[in-house]
Amino acid sequence: MATKCSVAARAGVPCPERKRERLFDKALAVFTGATARSLRAFGAVIEKATLEGEDPVEFAYERLCSRFDQFLRRNYLRRNERQRGLLIMDKSRYEDTLQALARDWRVGGTRWGNLRNLAEVPLFVDSKATRLVQLADLLSYALWRRYEKGEVERLMSIIDAFD
Repeated sequence: MATKCSVAARAGVPCPERKRERLFDKALAVFTGATARSLRAFGAVIEKATLEGEDPVEFAYERLCSRFDQFLRRNYLRRNERQRGLLIMDKSRYEDTLQALARDWRVGGTRWGNLRNLAEVPLFVDSKATRLVQLADLLSYALWRRYEKGEVERLMSIIDAFD
């Protein structure tokens, strides 16, 4: 059985899968080296079976919002940098739900405390229109591959970027 790579090799062209993997690595390299020290990534890995009736997307979103708020709070306490954060997310069917949750948490807080440093409810954009959301997708994909496929190398190459 011929693979895409073997067909491509016979035709004298680079393997599309290898090219995709090289581009993936190149994009993740944004989080390595000297310029990456000021970049922070946030991610959540959720074991659905442990949630017992909770929506895993809502749980992960709550955790991410809380971690981002804590990050901004730490920056204020360490550097006296008062900043407000903005969440920009890929369009999804959860858009209305996540915006409503963000509004509720601003008043009542999350299970991990009050959110005081978010400027606005999340903004949703089409990932095709913004490279930063595409980069966030690649970070998510690296996390997914680590926990679903056991592929450790890519995540370990960027692990220091995570808060």
